[in-house]
Amino acid sequence: MTPHERTPIAADPRPEEHLAVDLAGVVTQLMRRMRAASSQGALTPSQRAVLSRLSNDGPATTAALARAELVRPQSMRMILAALEEQELVERAPHPTDGRQVVFSSTERGRQAITSVRQAKQSWLLDAIDTRLDAEERRTLAEATDLLKRLVQE
Repeated sequence: MTPHERTPIAADPRPEEHLAVDLAGVVTQLMRRMRAASSQGALTPSQRAVLSRLSNDGPATTAALARAELVRPQSMRMILAALEEQELVERAPHPTDGRQVVFSSTERGRQAITSVRQAKQSWLLDAIDTRLDAEERRTLAEATDLLKRLVQE
């Protein structure tokens, strides 16, 4: 290319593209801040997610958890082994298939997840109370309703 030739300039992105990028970035930062506020000992984010799923949805097999969390069964086995070692989950025979086991959250596991959730909510409540005025809180409530619509399937 000679110095007089120019590379075609891409059209400016639509405002919606900027909004999508900004929103994704802010949501990621919010999740990181909330995760940091709720550090639960030695639990990794993956372990927290599995423990939360078991606490919310009830017992599940390794394969079902792997599918739900979008990880390989081998990875899920490692996650469950670590949770079982900490006595946060327990295994039991599958009710209809003797070749499988189901994992469920123990009372200790449910308490750990409750503690994590409370720490996250406490941080967020404090941030909303101390950083936003009444009008901004109303705007945030409206934005939250819009976000709920975006994630509905």
